Amino acid sequence: MLTSLNEKLQTFFSEEQHEARRIFHGRGHCYPGLEHLCIDWFKPVVLISAWQAVDNAEALKQLILAADSKKQIKSIVLQHRYLKQSPADTLYGEELDKIIVKAQGLRFEVHPGRRQNAGLFLDTGPLREWLKTNSDGCNVLNLFAYTCALSVAALAGGGKGVTNVDMSKPSIEWGLQNHMLNGQGPMPIRSIPHNLFKSWARIKQFGPYDLVIIDPPTNQRGSFNAERNYKSVVKRMPELCNPGATIIAALNSPFLGEDFLHDCMAENLPGSEFVEWIPPAVEFEETDADKRLKIALYKLAS
Repeated sequence: MLTSLNEKLQTFFSEEQHEARRIFHGRGHCYPGLEHLCIDWFKPVVLISAWQAVDNAEALKQLILAADSKKQIKSIVLQHRYLKQSPADTLYGEELDKIIVKAQGLRFEVHPGRRQNAGLFLDTGPLREWLKTNSDGCNVLNLFAYTCALSVAALAGGGKGVTNVDMSKPSIEWGLQNHMLNGQGPMPIRSIPHNLFKSWARIKQFGPYDLVIIDPPTNQRGSFNAERNYKSVVKRMPELCNPGATIIAALNSPFLGEDFLHDCMAENLPGSEFVEWIPPAVEFEETDADKRLKIALYKLAS
């Protein structure tokens, strides 16, 4: 069972690793017996996320350290995602609560183990790369912005402005810090730290938009449920966008597949055209494509 994990670790740490990446993705169901385990690299921290108790955390720590041939690791953190509030233990080295990492050549602040999510979704790396090469001159709307990593990439790609919308004010403030880390802002960055469904008028003020990113949580208690509410967001696109605008529709639900996005767009945004799928990072292996992160590109009619 640990042979595949050891091979991943040995291969990963055989080279200098300067960018944040997933090392091991057990949640993709490709490694029987390790479905509860994911391991990420936020230089110089290894973050182990466990969705059930780890039988021998000491043995896992030693396996990771044995693979670190170039001595890149300063800290190993084990986060217990199966427990309330997802507490974390430092298994090795320093407690590094806040660090600056690189991803797609950009800089981001992350907090490994302090929250359920460290502040940077590694599976959207290919989307950040896409935004860096396809945002030139665009006015960008970033819905469910979280810590604004996607809008950082859009401005790095020549976007002329971004509007970040997220109901969490701390996340939006964290996102502004990410923009500053990359020499962006304060203008042309607009922030709307409010419930999306109560903010359409204000969002419209900063439009019309050439590029819209829809990347919601699957289920956020009291505010958003993808199956029920995704269509309500899609229906708003014509009044917010320029003709021919690009819509990036993302969905990270294991229960809603690719057909859900296609049907949602066809029913609620008639005339839009599917362009392509952007696959998640190759490290995010998944036995069932419908269970992985889905990222689809659509074009509005010109």
